[in-house]
Amino acid sequence: MHHLKSIRERLGVTQQVLAGGIGCTQGNVGHYERGQALPSEMAAKVIAFARSRGLPIGYDHVYGDATLPALRTEGEGAHV
Repeated sequence: MHHLKSIRERLGVTQQVLAGGIGCTQGNVGHYERGQALPSEMAAKVIAFARSRGLPIGYDHVYGDATLPALRTEGEGAHV
């Protein structure tokens, strides 16, 4: 199980925006959110995208039970 939808919602982006940021289609994001396995190479791209948007996450946030951190603002070191 993964937490892609929760991560996307925390970022406040659409499936289309996330898809563009990780190099896949909106349909792929939709499939992942509905339960299709999220490959580790895509998880790495989600992590990089989230970090670039001020959400410092790792694999434990994608696949595990780690609580999602708060979204950082520009003044808190976010690179947006």
